[in-house]
Amino acid sequence: MKTVSQTRKILDALEAQHPDADTELAYRNPFELLVATILSAQSTDQRVNLVTPALFARYPDADALARASVEQLERQIRSTGFFRSKTRALLGMAGALVEHHGGQVPADMDALTALPGVGRKTANVVLGHAFRVPGLPVDRHVLRVSNRIGIVHSQDPETVEEHLCGILPPSRWTRVSDTLILHGRRICKPRPLCEICAVQRDCDHVRIVLRPRARPSSKAARGPRKVRRPRR
Repeated sequence: MKTVSQTRKILDALEAQHPDADTELAYRNPFELLVATILSAQSTDQRVNLVTPALFARYPDADALARASVEQLERQIRSTGFFRSKTRALLGMAGALVEHHGGQVPADMDALTALPGVGRKTANVVLGHAFRVPGLPVDRHVLRVSNRIGIVHSQDPETVEEHLCGILPPSRWTRVSDTLILHGRRICKPRPLCEICAVQRDCDHVRIVLRPRARPSSKAARGPRKVRRPRR
């Protein structure tokens, strides 16, 4: 696993490669970001952004969303996938906001994760972007990129979050997460574009997996074997 100094150098290079790193979800307030983040599970931000304008026009706040009918809400969010479970999560979340928080989204990790359908990743997204409270969301992109490069060796989101937070100042947490997510979407995809990656020289995947494949075998490097002709 990379040292602290190596990790910081790698993250600096990735931030330089993605200076525009930020959440790609469209929102105007903490409530909208919370809804959009719940919808983004197993979907794309682009798909969610197509759905939310009409959704927020009909349900502009927690009180309105809590009073939505299951059928109407399922119809509006169907295209984001898993619409039945997301409908239950949205209705439960909105109802809890109205009942326990006066309809307002709390700026607190424990309070957020106590809401139906809100896990630690979603809470960190809302805290970091809507409230500027340091948080480091770990999604599938963060897991893939950080493990491939060799920053971490774990598929547990909380372990990865704890490791990264432990070696970076809180002021960098949200931006580092955005950077790793964007790198995973643009470059370090399931089939990575290693040739345009800013940290390919420091990447364990390139060093361990790709370079050995490209290196010719010792026999091939020596060229074809000469055939000795028998003496006459």
